[in-house]
Amino acid sequence: MANKMKDSGCIWIGDIPTTWNTKRIKYLATLKGRIGWQGLTTDEYQDEGAYLITGVDFCNGGIDWENCEHVPMSRWEEAKEIQIENGDLLITKDGTIGKVAIVSGIPGETSLNSGVLRIMTYEGYNRRFLYWVLQSDVFWNWFNYKNAGNSTIQHLYQGDFAEFIYAFPDEKEQLAIADFLDGKCAKIDGIIADLEKQIELLKKYKKSLITEAVTKGLSQTTLTKQTDVECVKRIPINWEVRKIKYLVDADQVYPIGDGDHGLISADDYLQEGIPYIRVLNLSWGEGLKFENIVYISDDMNNQIRNSQLKPNDLLIAKTGATIGKTAIVPENVPISNTTSHVGKITLPKRYHSKYFFYVLTSDVVQKQIEDLSAMQSTRPELGVEGMKNLHVTVPPLEEQVLITEYLDEKCAVIMRVLSEKGCQLEHVQQMKKSLIYEYVTGKKRVAGYEE
Repeated sequence: MANKMKDSGCIWIGDIPTTWNTKRIKYLATLKGRIGWQGLTTDEYQDEGAYLITGVDFCNGGIDWENCEHVPMSRWEEAKEIQIENGDLLITKDGTIGKVAIVSGIPGETSLNSGVLRIMTYEGYNRRFLYWVLQSDVFWNWFNYKNAGNSTIQHLYQGDFAEFIYAFPDEKEQLAIADFLDGKCAKIDGIIADLEKQIELLKKYKKSLITEAVTKGLSQTTLTKQTDVECVKRIPINWEVRKIKYLVDADQVYPIGDGDHGLISADDYLQEGIPYIRVLNLSWGEGLKFENIVYISDDMNNQIRNSQLKPNDLLIAKTGATIGKTAIVPENVPISNTTSHVGKITLPKRYHSKYFFYVLTSDVVQKQIEDLSAMQSTRPELGVEGMKNLHVTVPPLEEQVLITEYLDEKCAVIMRVLSEKGCQLEHVQQMKKSLIYEYVTGKKRVAGYEE
């Protein structure tokens, strides 16, 4: 039987059943958060005491209690309105906005930091139903509509959230919808987790395949020798392990460098001109990505000559959380340039650059970068000197070519499977997203509630 529908009056909801209503969340729940941290600082974090939930503790719709920080009990006592209980509904306001959790298995007295909001629904309004509403496009369509034109929004303001409107049926149907979505989405999440595991295993297999090829070669019977570097214990007897700085020629112009340091800002980006490579254009071993490419002027390009790029130049992200991302400049790319966060290596023609691209993506180089990052207490930084001193395996040129051809073929197959798995994952995630939206807006009804 088809639902009898009416206009909700909200573009982020659309039509709803005639028996459903809409209200602002401030009329359906009490919203409480820590006001201005109440002077709480990270210096007060300790190994025991009251649990403190932060945005990073949200995990699969619940709280990862093992990850929580602790604060003095006095901090829990001073903020009674955020003394958390089992069954509480929470949403993040900062960082990754809109993460939602229902508290369960609470191990002791618990409070919140200022980036998390506690939602306590009134009688007649089911928290689990609201949990699914906040996971749906009802919330995100509203949030995007509310912040349309504001590209810098990084906060879900409590005052704004109080005005959030959502649709709901009577309490009995709210509970039925929550039960239905709990069961249905748990099954979908299992499929998603399985696909994510398959994708991760394929990526690991690809990396191990590359690492084996660039450390052992293609012959299983080749004699090997021990090296004196930690990153690779043994190599074929006719190979070498050398630092990158010893592969370039003394008379090369800017063979190893990085981009501008403060000369260029986002205000200088153009719609056309000289391609300007940023870290987001690099990948974890999948080459150069042009979806979000920006450009700079010829004049700007001429002012930062040490990072001007040519076909077959090797690129590597040298700072922050993305340190180690790689790319190789394709043959058909014209002169281009990079930011200071991207290092570039121009090898002489006696080396096969694509082979060394594979070395950069392998464990040979990536583990060196990991070890270097682990020794730095602040933001990880490879730096130009760090790039120069990376050890790489160097077989004879003819083997470089053969290994590259082998890896090109093998990796192409893996990438096709990864693409297929990625499409499947995207399809299942979209199916879950649509399912939640349709049921929390009444466009589809749980059996027994059709009009």
